[in-house]
This record gives sequence, structure tokens and C-alpha cells, in this order.
Amino acid sequence: MEFLSRTQIITALAAVGLALYVLDLVRRRRLSEEYSFLWVVASVVVAILGFSTPLLKAITHALGILYEGSTVFLFGLGFATVMLLHVSVKLSRLGFENHALTRELALVRYDLEQLRAERGAPGSPTGGGHGA
Repeated sequence: MEFLSRTQIITALAAVGLALYVLDLVRRRRLSEEYSFLWVVASVVVAILGFSTPLLKAITHALGILYEGSTVFLFGLGFATVMLLHVSVKLSRLGFENHALTRELALVRYDLEQLRAERGAPGSPTGGGHGA
């Protein structure tokens, strides 16, 4: 039976702690379920790799990596890269949607000003009242 190294124990416990923290963020509605699933899965994978020395050694050997810690680091770096790409795609889409909504709001405001001007409503630039 192989013993766990200090690094494996710290890594695995940190992963379990992260998973619990993510679940707490979801419970308090500070993180959506969509993102929490990705974080919990990544934390569980890192915890399994941290607690399972034979599995970690097998994966390390299969990938041709020299140290088990480097394998865990590789998985973490891969996850961070995928998450950054996912968040960038989401942010880009939200930027496009924000731009479209801003244009639509400008058109609605323009139409509203035109209607007010046609009716001579107070508050319009050409209307009879004190305007905005």
C-alpha cells in the first residue's frame, strides 16, 4: 500500500474545500448552476487524483509526465484554460446582446420622442410644457 504524499493530501483537501465552497455559493445564489457543475466536476477530479495514488501514477505514466504533481497541475491548467474560453464566449455573447439592446432602446426612445412631438405633449422638445 502506498502512502499519500503531503502534496497529494493538500491538493485533495483543497479540491474538496473548493467543491464545498462552490456548493455554498450556489446555495446563496451567488453562482449559477451552469458554472457550479463545471467547478464541482473539476474539484472532484482533482480530489480523486489526489487521493488515488495508483490512478495518478497510471495517468502520469500514460501521459509521459515525470512527476505526479505535474499531472495534477496539467489538469488544473487545462480546466482553467477551458473555463477562460467558456467565460470569454459568454462575455462576447453578452456584449453583442448588450449592443443590440442599446440600439433597440435608442430606437424606442426616438419613436417615443416623435410621438410626443406629434401630439405636442408636455416634456417633448417641441411640446408646450416644461421639458426634460
